[in-house]
Amino acid sequence: AWIKVEQLKPYHPHKEEMIKINKGKRFQQAVDAVEEFLRKTKGKDQASSHNSNEEKNRRNSSEERGKQAAGEEKRKASLSEGKVKKGTGEGKKRVSSVSSERGSKSPLKRAQDQSPRKRGRPPKDEKDLTIPESSTVKRVMTGTVAGFKWPPSVSEPVKDSDPHFHHFLLSQTEKPAVCYQAITKKLKVCEEETGSTSIQAADSTAVNGSITPTDKKIGFLGLGLMGSGIVSNLLKMGHTVTVWNRTAEKCDLFIQEGARLGRTPAEVVSTCDITFACVSDPKAAKDLVLGPSGVLQGIRPGKCYVDMSTVDADTVTELAQVIVSRGGRFLEAPVSGNQQLSNDGMLVILAAGDRGLYEDCSSCFQAMGKTSFFLGEVGNAAKMMLIVNMVQGSFMATIAEGLTLAQVTGQSQQTLLDILNQGQLASIFLDQKCQNILQGNFKPDFYLKYIQKDLRLAIALGDSVNHPTPMAAAANEVYKRAKALDQSDNDMSAVYRAYIH
Repeated sequence: AWIKVEQLKPYHPHKEEMIKINKGKRFQQAVDAVEEFLRKTKGKDQASSHNSNEEKNRRNSSEERGKQAAGEEKRKASLSEGKVKKGTGEGKKRVSSVSSERGSKSPLKRAQDQSPRKRGRPPKDEKDLTIPESSTVKRVMTGTVAGFKWPPSVSEPVKDSDPHFHHFLLSQTEKPAVCYQAITKKLKVCEEETGSTSIQAADSTAVNGSITPTDKKIGFLGLGLMGSGIVSNLLKMGHTVTVWNRTAEKCDLFIQEGARLGRTPAEVVSTCDITFACVSDPKAAKDLVLGPSGVLQGIRPGKCYVDMSTVDADTVTELAQVIVSRGGRFLEAPVSGNQQLSNDGMLVILAAGDRGLYEDCSSCFQAMGKTSFFLGEVGNAAKMMLIVNMVQGSFMATIAEGLTLAQVTGQSQQTLLDILNQGQLASIFLDQKCQNILQGNFKPDFYLKYIQKDLRLAIALGDSVNHPTPMAAAANEVYKRAKALDQSDNDMSAVYRAYIH
């Protein structure tokens, strides 16, 4: 990334603020790496200072001993010369002239002559005290660049591609030409190999972190709000990914970032070892597998299919049966989260089905989520996911109901949010959704139409086992009204509008 000088901030004063804003896994890894680097640097500086002091003491002691020895020799020579010349006074004069010459310079003048530093030039320590941020960045940059193992350099010279980046390096590093050349060579090599610098930069983060990407070829079908973030993180963590989407234009960005393009779901499955899919509802999930040029046509013995869509247990069981009947392996793995969590690689993954395939997906799940659960046989993950979303959808409807009731009774909605944020209900979800409502910003993070679909499926799940779900049923009616008000493609927090019309 290109970092402009004005965007730089001192690490320690702004650390806590940035940690609160950025809660992603890779950001925390970066913070840990910085802390570890600073600890090592501090240890090296202390050791270097200690060694320097010891060396200085040894040098001073040696010089002192040398001066004493020279003085002793001079005294002996003077005495010897005085004895030989007996009364001429020549030896006395010579000693006197030497003493006179030493006395001609003041102590201050002698100190200036002995100092190797030029007059008027401040010592290095004073410079560091004058601009602490710059010196800190300089030490970090120098140490970091020196610590990288660059790939073989290209023979042709590298052109300066960004004046801000060049200025940053010139102003912050001890050897600007060398450091800048090394960094731009690294970016040049990455660009030549993959046509992208962003993915390769993040790839090095993965290598330094705890994720080792699988050597299996990965396919991904469906690039919606959730799928886009998942694919981005798979690429950043170094996986080889082939993508397909019903609207082909959505693939372009990922092709630029290093993904390969599949023309049909069948082609993706046939050319990849493990293929993931994330689509909107049961009908879309079935069409993707059973339709023309669908997944089933690409399944051969040993091919793996992972359905990450939120669907009902009957649908996922049917898909598992047809995949396995062709010799394939099947895993369901719906995800709990939203677009932001998907982008941050912080989803919660609920998996069920082939346990061996679950293990084979380990690096992929680490890239896209903060944790994963294996729940046993096929269907269990679908049921659990619907229950989770039923709770979330009902809670969102209750939040909207509370805010509208506060408004019509003359209470401050902002004060209600402040009170809730100080109580036991405080959560990121509560705060974000209330802020959406207060600001009138319903940009989709989790589509309203999809949470209503999950409520409907959860109610059906309850009906199948004769278990009442009156709260979910009531919330479902509110979402249905919001859909009638053309809120389907807005965020789920737009259910608020069902109460004010």
